[in-house]
Amino acid sequence: MTTVRQPQQARSRTTRRGLLDAAVSCLSERGWTGATVSVIAERAGVSRGAAQHHFPTREDLVTAAVIHLGEEQVRHLRARAADLPPGPPRIEPVVDLLLELYTGPTFRAALHLWVAASTDESLRAVVLPLQARVGREAHRVAVELLGIDESHPGVRELVQATLDLARGLGLANLLADDTPRRRQIISRWSQVLRESVAAH
Repeated sequence: MTTVRQPQQARSRTTRRGLLDAAVSCLSERGWTGATVSVIAERAGVSRGAAQHHFPTREDLVTAAVIHLGEEQVRHLRARAADLPPGPPRIEPVVDLLLELYTGPTFRAALHLWVAASTDESLRAVVLPLQARVGREAHRVAVELLGIDESHPGVRELVQATLDLARGLGLANLLADDTPRRRQIISRWSQVLRESVAAH
């Protein structure tokens, strides 16, 4: 019995992962309207019924995909930040890494989801808790990677401002390559963070 079950479980995990990856790709490329269950299932190479076996609704599938790939991004950031030096020298490279949370297909997919939710009450009910969860995790990871103590007055707000800045720069980069301006802003903001850390 066990020898039969394990391959089935492995196939199920592979199918689920394929659906999550396909959902983010489709949402990023086609937006909420175009990212139907049928389109996502076709991209993943499975039937619509197989997709709905794992995720009964499109909302279930897309929100699970955004959470899953967001978690993958965070693991990737932690792995890259592990090699950075401690203290103030790590601040600018960490700010640069945090910007990666707000670039690429995962951010673009989440953005399409947020825009759709702004005019769809049922979708908003699904997306609001998702956004709160993602926001809390992004803040926690930023504090961890920056290696700063947010119990000092004003530091928590600076961390949140860093994430808000990263999100804004990510939005600006959606339409055109904003790298030169972004580099200057990251450098200046990192200086502000270093001075704040040094003051505490």
